[in-house]
Amino acid sequence: MNREHVRELLESVRAGETDTDEALERIAQLPFVDVSGARVDTHRALRAGLPEVVFAPGKRPEQIVGIVGALRGAGQDVLVTRVELEVADAVRRGLEGGAYDPEARTLWFGPDDVPIQGKGRVAVVSAGTSDGPVANEAVRVARCFGNEVDPIADVGVAGLHRLLASNETLRAARVLIVVAGMEGALPSVVGGLVDKPVIAVPTSVGYGASFGGVAALLGMLTSCASNVCVVNIDNGFGAAYVATLINRL
Repeated sequence: MNREHVRELLESVRAGETDTDEALERIAQLPFVDVSGARVDTHRALRAGLPEVVFAPGKRPEQIVGIVGALRGAGQDVLVTRVELEVADAVRRGLEGGAYDPEARTLWFGPDDVPIQGKGRVAVVSAGTSDGPVANEAVRVARCFGNEVDPIADVGVAGLHRLLASNETLRAARVLIVVAGMEGALPSVVGGLVDKPVIAVPTSVGYGASFGGVAALLGMLTSCASNVCVVNIDNGFGAAYVATLINRL
């Protein structure tokens, strides 16, 4: 249930097309639905602007089926993140209509062409090919949330001419997601080129002293570019979520 669904329901009651008691029953279903092992928040889209998203790791396929089924039953599109292929196949055997993206590791139950709701474009900039899985997650999530997305891949600081070749696209974006491992320098560079919010995503890519992304995280947190904010290590989803909210303002 989201704001548009509630508006349609109220208009239907006003027009005499829906009985008041039926409408009350449907509204009573809003807060959450109990399924095995979970209380599914069907009210989140109305309250927070975006629906609940399912994080797959740690959940059995049948649990994911139950959660997705409850959200679909509430009339919501559903995104499942960090889904391995075997889990995606098992879930799709239990539910129809899921589109699996192996590069982003997402499972999407919704329209192929999501209506654009963002006011501008989101650029997803990644430093190296090894950062691709996290960047792909950010791209896919942003698209599922109704954003126009410009991916810019393999433009790390070891060859800044590659980044500068995309300067026009960078400047045209309304919000930018910058994904980098190793020393995590790329967000500061991008932040110095644009006058828009930059959401930095440290990745766990790098040799020993990168400490699984901690070095990149600390580098991004101490960025000298004032328009840079930072999400958790490998959190392409979180970056795309925040970018979506910014892009709708």
